[in-house]
Amino acid sequence: MLGSIRKFSSSIFAKVFLFIVAIPFIFWGMGDVFRSGNQNTIVKIGKEKISTKDFVEYLDNYTAPNEELNESLLESKLYNFIGEQLLEKEIENLKIILSKSSLSKIIKNEKSFQKDGNFSRTEYEKFLITNGLTAVTFERNILNQSKKKQITDFVSGGILPSQFLVEVIYDKINQKRNIQIVNVKDLIDKKINFSEDQILDHYKKNKENYIYSYKTISYKEINPLNLIGNEEFDDLFFEKIDKIDDYIVEGKDLNFILEKFNLDSAVEITSDKYGKNKEGKGVKNFPYTLIKQIFLQTEPDQTILTVHENKYFVFKILKSEEVQKEINDMNIKKAVLKDLKNISKRKFVTNIINKINNNKFNKIDFDNLLKKEGIAAKKIFLENLNDNKELTENLVKQIYSYPEEKVILVADMGLSEVYLVYIDEVENVTISKESEDYKKYLKLSKAKMVTDLYAAYDSYLQKKYKVEINYNAFDNLKKNIK
Repeated sequence: MLGSIRKFSSSIFAKVFLFIVAIPFIFWGMGDVFRSGNQNTIVKIGKEKISTKDFVEYLDNYTAPNEELNESLLESKLYNFIGEQLLEKEIENLKIILSKSSLSKIIKNEKSFQKDGNFSRTEYEKFLITNGLTAVTFERNILNQSKKKQITDFVSGGILPSQFLVEVIYDKINQKRNIQIVNVKDLIDKKINFSEDQILDHYKKNKENYIYSYKTISYKEINPLNLIGNEEFDDLFFEKIDKIDDYIVEGKDLNFILEKFNLDSAVEITSDKYGKNKEGKGVKNFPYTLIKQIFLQTEPDQTILTVHENKYFVFKILKSEEVQKEINDMNIKKAVLKDLKNISKRKFVTNIINKINNNKFNKIDFDNLLKKEGIAAKKIFLENLNDNKELTENLVKQIYSYPEEKVILVADMGLSEVYLVYIDEVENVTISKESEDYKKYLKLSKAKMVTDLYAAYDSYLQKKYKVEINYNAFDNLKKNIK
């Protein structure tokens, strides 16, 4: 039964609901910004004020369980959120609609909601319960995303790229590259040796960075065995899950639910946002992805029913607290050392990048640095843009964005992987119309043209609507999420 519901995750509706079918707007020069004033307003579009609460709800709905909400990702989410708001204004302005009958047909034709070839209300209700949704919320999202698809089709319909553009895309993805790489870690690790005084001094100057937020949670895992006495996810189980959800909406707390359904006592845990307790050990038996979601919750004493990998949890946030960690804690000492190493790494990286950008670091400098440090470069042959046998996909993409005979520095977001790279040779490739892969690259070329069109449409919307971001409210939100 759950298997048929899981099929929904690959359907068009799941993609529509879980991901934004919208233009990834990136705003540069969006008009004036305001850094003071109402903390409840995150952005103004024209005369309309969009609340910080709306943005937090957006984050809750559109942040994947494995996504870490760092500063860069939060900024990207904010831009996409603004893009969503602008699209809604355009939809209203262009009078794009989807009738109730059309919405009904979309839902009824979804195979995940059918039984014996016909729409099943029961299957539909089970999906909603399993995903913690109401019919109103789900149908509103289908309605909104269908309208957004209409407007994106309106912008990009009828595009056909030339053979030249297809060959450009093909070469960009499939050209072969010989490179030489050096792990920056090997260059700087042997230079890093911090004394106890340096460690203590850094801790004292940055003591506020070692204040950890903890939440104490009382929870109970609910499964068919402890709820209905058997191991089947049958109609009775879902009926009781639905009833639990109703009780929570009515304001009933965790203890009431445990007593009402004859469930054993709840388990209590205390965790930081990384899933570790006050001793620095990982919290057991409670999913880390749910802990991340809990740290987005702002209201204590709130009872919540949620599902994770076909496991149901009902939990309550008992309290939140801030704990100042001391330097005699070995985990904190390790954290301070890590921070000091990262500072040294950032200084090294910044220095190299500045030299590269100012054409003061070429192949001769590359060779001289390796000779001085007694390190040999590793030679790698990259088959194509997707060759991740030696390096991560992100790093390979960075390498493919630079020309032949160029020294570059590539890194991941957190600088955990940083490489100095010399692009030794680039072998270009071509594709003919007779190739079996030609249609594939024709589609990719079209997608590139569509992206460029969206960028132009983005510029048009920037001029049409005045967007003002309240960076004071946004900075405050970043602190709370951290």
